[in-house]
Amino acid sequence: MLNLRHDWSIQEIEDIYTAPLTDLVFRAAEVHRAHHLADEVQGCMLLSIKTGGCPEDCAYCPQSARYDTEVGREDLMQVDETLAAARSARDQGATRFCMGAAWRDVPTDARFDRVLEMVKGVRELGMEACCTLGMLNEKQAEALAGAGLSAYNHNLDTSPEFYGEIITTRNYQERLDTLARVRKAGISVCSGGIIGMGESDDDIIDLALSLRAMDIDSIPVNFLTSIDNTPFENKHELTPQRCLKTLCLFRFVNPSKEIRVAGGREINLRSLQPLALYPANSIFVNGYLTTPGQEASDAHQMIRDLGFELDQPAAI
Repeated sequence: MLNLRHDWSIQEIEDIYTAPLTDLVFRAAEVHRAHHLADEVQGCMLLSIKTGGCPEDCAYCPQSARYDTEVGREDLMQVDETLAAARSARDQGATRFCMGAAWRDVPTDARFDRVLEMVKGVRELGMEACCTLGMLNEKQAEALAGAGLSAYNHNLDTSPEFYGEIITTRNYQERLDTLARVRKAGISVCSGGIIGMGESDDDIIDLALSLRAMDIDSIPVNFLTSIDNTPFENKHELTPQRCLKTLCLFRFVNPSKEIRVAGGREINLRSLQPLALYPANSIFVNGYLTTPGQEASDAHQMIRDLGFELDQPAAI
C-alpha cells in the first residue's frame, strides 16, 4: 500500500477501512509524519457563545428548540466574558479558540458586530480564532475575514445520501454554499462530520471523499454523544476500533490536511484515545459546546505520556 497518495479508488479505500487495526494505525502514522510534525499536537478549546433555541431539527443536537433537553437558552455572551474565556484557554495551552452560536442563519444586527469584536480580541491574544455560527452570506464572510478570523467551521455532518436521516430543515447544498462563501472570503475552511448516527461505512467513505474533493483545510471528526430526549438518544453503536479506523481513513484520504479529534472522543475511543494522536493533528479539551470533555490537564498528561508536545501560538 502506497502512503503518499491523493487518488485512492473506492475499492482501495474500502480495503483500508477493513484492514487490521494495528496495521492501519501504523500506516496512517506514516502518512501523518510525511506531512506534519509527528510529535506536535494542537490544543483547541470550544466555547458556546450563544446557547440553545435553534430552529433546526438536527437529530443529534440538544440545542434544537424542538427537543426538551437539559440545555437551556442563553443569549449571546458579552465580549469581555468571551475574551476572559479565551485568555483562560490560552493559559491552559490552547492555541485555537473556537466560538459557537446556535443560529441557523447568522444575524445581521448588533449581535454580529459583537461577534466581530470577539474575533478581533481573540486574535489580539495571539490565538487562532474559529467560529461556527450557522449559514453566512457573502458580506458576513467578508466582515469576518476583515476581523481576522482564522477559520470558519460548518460541518457537512455525513454523506449527501444519509443527510436526510439527520436533518430536514437545511439541505446539503446550503451547507456547501456557506463553505464556498467562506473560501471566497479567504478564510480557512473547517468542515467535518459526526460518526455513529446510523450511517454505513460507505457514508463515511463518501464524506471523506467529499471533503477531499472540496480541499477542506481542517477536518474535525466527531463521535456521537447520545443526548436524552433527542431522536438519537438511544444510538450507542460505536466501538473504539471503529472510531480509530475512521480517523485513520480520513488521514489517508486527506493526507496533508488538519485532522481534529473532536466531540465524543472520551466516551467512544475510551482506552484507545492516545492512539488517535498518531493520525490526527489536534484535540479539543474541556468540552464541546454543551457536553463535557476531558480536562485540559488530563489531555496534556496524555500528550506528554506519548512523548508529544503541545504546539506554540501561531504568528498573527
